[in-house]
Amino acid sequence: MDYHHFYSHIAKSARPSPVREILKILDKENMISFAGGMPDPNVFPIEEFAQGSEVLKTKGAQILQYSITEGNPQLREFIASWSAPRMGGAVSNDQIMITSGSQQIIDLLCWSIIDPQDIVITEDPTYLAALNVFSNHQVQIQTVDTDKHGIKIDDLESTLQTLKKNGKSPKLLYSIVNFQNPSGIVISEERRQKIAKLADEYDFLILEDDPYGYLRYEGEHLHSIYSYNNNRVIYAGSFSKILSPAVRIGWAIGAKEIIRQMIIFKQSVDICPSAITQELVLEYCKKGYLESHLPKILALYKAKRDVMQQSFESDLAPLKVKWNTPKGGFFFWLDLEDTHINADTLTQKALQNNLAVIPAKPFCVNQNNSVRFIRCNFSYPSTEIIQEGSRRIAQSIQELLC
Repeated sequence: MDYHHFYSHIAKSARPSPVREILKILDKENMISFAGGMPDPNVFPIEEFAQGSEVLKTKGAQILQYSITEGNPQLREFIASWSAPRMGGAVSNDQIMITSGSQQIIDLLCWSIIDPQDIVITEDPTYLAALNVFSNHQVQIQTVDTDKHGIKIDDLESTLQTLKKNGKSPKLLYSIVNFQNPSGIVISEERRQKIAKLADEYDFLILEDDPYGYLRYEGEHLHSIYSYNNNRVIYAGSFSKILSPAVRIGWAIGAKEIIRQMIIFKQSVDICPSAITQELVLEYCKKGYLESHLPKILALYKAKRDVMQQSFESDLAPLKVKWNTPKGGFFFWLDLEDTHINADTLTQKALQNNLAVIPAKPFCVNQNNSVRFIRCNFSYPSTEIIQEGSRRIAQSIQELLC
């Protein structure tokens, strides 16, 4: 039976995640993947997390029941206290909600503030799943290019001025502020302050997405944009990278009025976050494991980052591939401009050589950017796989240059 005529207009234009699609081919023998963005399972704190399971015996009747939509009050209190240095101070419980992963925050915020054809400004490139969420909500996306210090402020101001002259204004600016997916860049302190001021000047809100913020391998942590303008910023955090993606626990911090509106929509989306998972995460945090385990995560990923950096220096620099070494996060963003090779072409050649990478196109609205870059993940593969994968990229480039 053909069901196509039943689909909504939005469903007909929906696109699958290219990352999820490419992961389907990874069962091929001898295939190496730099394509995903998963944590290394070898660093999951299995024993420490398992200790929390005792709570099923002591609180089983409570946590096997439905729970409140905004999330476990004690977990929210812990997050508020733990994240206070980043937020510029602790927030109250009515300024924070627990979500089913941080990606849900994008969707709930859109339901709360976005109407079809509203304007959302994003960096280019940006997180591909965010683009998909915005597409589902039928927004108009305006992009602003980035450099090694993050979103270009002059270009952002120019975009805002042009919109204002045309009688338009953005509803939201979406930004991944630390070790951006896919580019690995960090927005500088000066630019964070300027973005916060522009939000007041041009009357828009900011979604500060920060899933990688605690994964800094060198340098000092920067202040959140939220700390400079807590009336206009909704901050999105996640346990996916610092504990486990399977717990599906994120948190949103913002003005209590916005958080309340998001809670109302969450009630109709999935009722509440998992009470069991929240309690397990809370026990893990209360025992001090979040803080004590984080240095182990940082040490492992820094070592892998360094191996990928060294491998690229040896294999790819001689072939005129460029990149900025990420100071945190999960990704390298390789610039192919000087090789004169299209990113899609290299991606296909790499697959022939049993290596999966992700080209820039899914992350870019500006297609001029999409032909230049590929994303490579270092968090998941072993150091040996990283070295071999680097050689396969070099081999693929050399074959295309012949």
